[in-house]
Amino acid sequence: MHVKTFKQGIHPAYNKELTSGKELKLAQNPAQVVIPMRQHMGAPCDPLVQKGDTVKVGQKIGDSQSFVSAPIHASVSGVVKDVREVEIGAGGKSLAVIIESDGQNTLHEDVRPKGDLSSLSAEDIRMIIREAGIVGMGGATFPTQVKLSIPEGKTVDTMILNGAECEPYLTVDHRVMLEQAEEVVYGLKALMKAIGVTKGYIGIEDNKTNAIKVLTEACTGEAGIEVVPLHTKYPQGGEKMLITAITGREVPSGGLPADAGCVVNNVTTAVAVTKAIREGMPLIERPVTITGHGIKNPQNLIVKIGTSVSELIEQAGGFNGTPGKVILGGPMMGPSAHNIDVPVQKGTSGVLVLTVNDAQDFEPQPCIRCARCVDVCPVFLMPITLANQSQHKMYAEMENYNVLDCIECGSCSYICPAKRPLVHYIRLGKAEVLAQRRKKK
Repeated sequence: MHVKTFKQGIHPAYNKELTSGKELKLAQNPAQVVIPMRQHMGAPCDPLVQKGDTVKVGQKIGDSQSFVSAPIHASVSGVVKDVREVEIGAGGKSLAVIIESDGQNTLHEDVRPKGDLSSLSAEDIRMIIREAGIVGMGGATFPTQVKLSIPEGKTVDTMILNGAECEPYLTVDHRVMLEQAEEVVYGLKALMKAIGVTKGYIGIEDNKTNAIKVLTEACTGEAGIEVVPLHTKYPQGGEKMLITAITGREVPSGGLPADAGCVVNNVTTAVAVTKAIREGMPLIERPVTITGHGIKNPQNLIVKIGTSVSELIEQAGGFNGTPGKVILGGPMMGPSAHNIDVPVQKGTSGVLVLTVNDAQDFEPQPCIRCARCVDVCPVFLMPITLANQSQHKMYAEMENYNVLDCIECGSCSYICPAKRPLVHYIRLGKAEVLAQRRKKK
């Protein structure tokens, strides 16, 4: 099997065997959901309901007038108990709608099929996706309808679905491809029609040979769609890495995938698009891998948005011994959770519980000038230089060194023999560069 790849990158321990053979199953219905109004890139939503209101599954409960945003919907039916600020993710806060479930899961009247794909226009598909609140489900949470709105002056000819799932431990995309292959292909066709292209690829790492086989069979007879085996390497699932590996094109510094003629979406996002069209179901649930050696019974669960992370840990058998760290997502890019009572959001792909031994802290040492961070950086930056500039608040110099090209994959920190937290310094500096740009505007 011929596989494609990108230059540089790393080979961490993947630990996917904990859940790769575990089929997706429905999580238990939560008695209460906490649904944040800020769970996507762009403008947060304003609540459309208030305390005491009765809501149904799929009912829109939050929206924004901003173009870069995505509506939010009720994942259970019941009564709104409160609308207040709550802690989310890695310690941030957001206004949230708190719903006490009535256990009935009564569907809202707006949840109905939107028509056959052949009869829908590109604009129809983009509007369905927008109203369904679909965002990138690989973790970036960029509103999908915005991705599909190609900027004037740019020409796109290719849609790529990311089935690489290169983050260690996570296996939900793998299970989605195995169990919902037809829905993945249908969603890809819808996304291709939404941007008016006739060429679509599904990139899958070669440590998922069964998924490559199943998707290849599902694509039989589908004109213009091809499954591309990829070398197992991190961060193979990054947009720029996928585009280079599959098409041979490069996204220019400071550019977007559209500058290389491509749009990239996640395979689980494609399934959400399928459900939005066929059933009229907005994004109210998502697959989540609950895993790690600190979990008694690792699982792949389909979880309602707003379910507490602590509930998922309990459904997976609870902690296996004393946990050292809980990460929301994968170990390379996922943030550590300071509180396990935070809610699952649209971008929560995993709950990873590391043991005390797995999560041991390292004392950073002085840089030994080995240049390993430079050798592995997938976007060809100089991580140690950027980290030093960040520490000394040299933000103009960071911008000159193309810090905004950093995808924050963590490869530099992983490979560093001195255990320097390079990506953390770079992330801080990158945020300051962006803040200064906004001030100038």
